[in-house]
Amino acid sequence: MANYSGKSSSAEKTEVRLVVAGDQGTGKTSLILAIHNEAVPQQVVPVLPITRLPDDFYPDRVPVTIVDTSSSLEHRNKLAQELKLADAVVLTYACDQPETLDRLTTFWLPELRKLEVKVPVIVVGCKLDAREDSQVSLEQVMSPIMQKFREIETCIECSARNMIQIPEVFYYAQKAVVHPTGPLFDQETQSLKPRCVRALKRIFIICDQDRDGTLSDAELNEFQVKCFNAPLQPSEIVGVKKVVQEKMSEGVSDRGLTLTGFLFLHALFIEKGRLETTWTVLRKFGYDNEIKLRDDLVSVSFKRAPDQSVELTAEAIEFLKGIFCLFDLDADGALRPAELDDVFSTAPESPWNEAPYKDAAETTVVGGLSLDGFLSKWSLMTLLEPAKSLANLIYLGYTGDSASALRLTRRRKFDRKKQQSERNVIQCFVFGPTKAGKSALLNSFLGRPFAENYAPTTTQRFAANVVEQVGRTTLILREIPEDEVKPLLSSKESLSACDVAVFVHDSSDELSWKRAKEMLIDVASHGEASGFEVPCLIVAAKEDLDSYPTAIQDSVRVCRDMGIEAPIPVSNKMADLNNVFSKIINAAERPHLSIPETEAGRSRKQYRHLVNRSLMFVSVGAAVTIVGLAAYRVYAARKSSSN
Repeated sequence: MANYSGKSSSAEKTEVRLVVAGDQGTGKTSLILAIHNEAVPQQVVPVLPITRLPDDFYPDRVPVTIVDTSSSLEHRNKLAQELKLADAVVLTYACDQPETLDRLTTFWLPELRKLEVKVPVIVVGCKLDAREDSQVSLEQVMSPIMQKFREIETCIECSARNMIQIPEVFYYAQKAVVHPTGPLFDQETQSLKPRCVRALKRIFIICDQDRDGTLSDAELNEFQVKCFNAPLQPSEIVGVKKVVQEKMSEGVSDRGLTLTGFLFLHALFIEKGRLETTWTVLRKFGYDNEIKLRDDLVSVSFKRAPDQSVELTAEAIEFLKGIFCLFDLDADGALRPAELDDVFSTAPESPWNEAPYKDAAETTVVGGLSLDGFLSKWSLMTLLEPAKSLANLIYLGYTGDSASALRLTRRRKFDRKKQQSERNVIQCFVFGPTKAGKSALLNSFLGRPFAENYAPTTTQRFAANVVEQVGRTTLILREIPEDEVKPLLSSKESLSACDVAVFVHDSSDELSWKRAKEMLIDVASHGEASGFEVPCLIVAAKEDLDSYPTAIQDSVRVCRDMGIEAPIPVSNKMADLNNVFSKIINAAERPHLSIPETEAGRSRKQYRHLVNRSLMFVSVGAAVTIVGLAAYRVYAARKSSSN
C-alpha cells in the first residue's frame, strides 16, 4: 500500500462536463484554448463552442467536455442552464484584477447556491503572468473563502499565455468529479466521514481472512493485488507500517496492520490529495459515488405479481441468527442499542433508525432487541424493501445472492384457491376510526403497557412480532390512520399486499362502530371489484368500558350477513386480548374463509350464476336440437333407401 499507481475506475461517470464561468475578461476563453490548442491566438472569440478533450488526455480515461459561457446579462438564462448541467464548475478570476476576486464571494459563489448547483467548484486565478509580485499568496487569499464556501474543491493559479499549470486546472476539475472529496472527507473536522469509515471497515474485515483483527503481510499483499493489480515489495510493506507506527502506535501490532492503521492510511492519502487511491479501493469492492454498494450488486432478480411477497430464506435466517450471537457480547439474549449499532457498523448507516422500522419490534426494559425482535425487523424490511434487506445482509457479510437469501411467496389468489397459505410472514392491515384503539392494539402486540393519554397516529405505522402457533409465524400489523383509508383504496392494487384486514372499533361508542362498518364495506367492495379479496375480522376494543348494546347487536348481524366471524372483544387496558393475534394468523392461513360479501357483490354473484345457468340451458337445448336433427336425417336416409 505504498505509492499506488494502478489505474482506477470511475464506476459512476462515463463523461465529465465542466462549465467555465466568471466575469468577462478574466480569461475563460483563453484558458480553454490553451488546453485544447496549447497556444492562445492574438484575437479571441467571445464564447467558444463546446470543446472536448481526447479520452486518453488524463490517466482516468474519462472523456472531458468543456463548456465556455458568457457573463453578459442577455446570456444569463443560458449561463444558468449550463451551470445546472455541470458536473463541476471552473470559476475564474483575473490575478491582475483584484475586483474579479471579490466578485467570487459577492456574486458567483452565492449565485451557484441560489441556482442549487451542488457540484465541486474549482477556483482558477488566470493571467498569473500579469500578477504583481507584491500580492499576497493564493493560500492567504483563498483560505477564508474556502472556509465559508465548502463547495470549493481546490484553488489554482495559471497562465494561458505562458502555458503555466493549464493541464492541471482541468485535471483537478475532472478529478473532483471522478474522485470527489465530499463523500469521503470532512474538511471542517479534517477526518473521514462516517459512511467512508463504515465502508473501509467492511473492506478491512473482508480482507482479514483469518479474523485476527489485523492485516498480515500476506493479506496486505492480496489486498494490494486485488485493488491495484500489482504486489507490494517487502520493503514497501515495512515502509507502510513504519509511517503508521510513527503517527499512531495502535495502528500496527505484532500481527500486522490494525483497522485503526488502515483508516489512518486512507485519511493520509486524502489529506495529500490522493483521493484516487481510496476511491479505487472502494470501487473494487463494489461501492458507488454515494459509498453504497452498486445497484447491480444488490438487485432483486425475480419479478413478482402485486399479491406476492418476499421473505427471508432459511439460509438467510440462519446467517442472521449467527450475527445475533456474534454481537450479543454480554450473552444476555438481547442486542442493546450499542451492540445493534455495532451490527450495522459496516453498513452505510443503520437501516432501522427511522420509520417504519424504528420502534417496530418488542424491546427489553433497557431497549434491547431479542432474537425474535431482531428477526421480526428483518422480516419487515424484507417485506417492504427486499433490495434494502439484501444490501444490508451483504453489508453484514452475507456472501450469497438474492436467490439464496430471499424467497418469493405464492400469489394470494392461488392461496385462496388452494384454501391454504404457505407464508411465514403475515401482513395485517389495521383499519378503524380515530380513538378506536388501533395504536393500543399494536402496542399490546409489542408488549408495551397501556397508555392512558391519547396520542393520535398521523402516518402509517408498523409492528412486527413472532406469534407462536403450530409453527413460528411473523405477524406484521400495519396501522392505517382514518384519513388515509380513502387514498389507500384509490389504488386498484392497494389490498394486494394484505393477508388479513382487521377493523377496530370502540365498543362503547356507537359512532365508532358505524365508521368501522363503513370502512369494512369499503374494503370489501374494493376487494370484490379489484379481485384482491382479503379475509376480514372485527375487533371490539375497550371491552372494559360499558358496551353500547345497539352497536353489539348490529356488529353481530353485519358479521352474519357478510359471512365473517363474530366480533372479537378485547381490552388492551386490562391486557385481555382474547387470542386476537392467533385468530389473525388463523384467518391468514385459511384465506378462503372470512372473506366478507357485500350486497352488491352477492347480487353480482347471483347474476353471474343466473347467466351461467342460462348459457348452460341454451347449450343443452342446442345440443338436443342438433341430436334431433341428426336423428331425423338418418331416418330420412333410411326411408329413402327402402323406397
